[in-house]
Amino acid sequence: MKIRVVSSKDEINSLGPNEQMIHFAFRPSNTDIFTLITKCPDVKALHIPQSYIKTVSKSIRMFLEMKGIALLEGDVWGHRKDINEYSEISQGVYDRIDEYRIDGLSDEEIEGKMSRDLHMGTDLIRFLLKNKK
Repeated sequence: MKIRVVSSKDEINSLGPNEQMIHFAFRPSNTDIFTLITKCPDVKALHIPQSYIKTVSKSIRMFLEMKGIALLEGDVWGHRKDINEYSEISQGVYDRIDEYRIDGLSDEEIEGKMSRDLHMGTDLIRFLLKNKK
């Protein structure tokens, strides 16, 4: 899965309608989120850093919930926007989920192991687990 990294308000207008997961590298306003949702009707999740997610209003949270769009807390570590506008979740992550499921681990156990081993945010892992089934 590709995560489109958006660094500024100006980039929202350049997004295509098929984007499914967006990482905000800036503090988005309600208007920014509404604009993004109208520009990208297929979006499934918004990924926002911990320091910014606390400022997302209750009305936006309810709006996203009604639209079925996940609001995920986390960062995209080691990503260089000047090299690629997308951060990609590798196939190895999905393979590891499959291995853990074959081993009989629960989603909670998988979440804990992957969070420790891969240093991924728990919200993102939960989203991947939910959408992998």
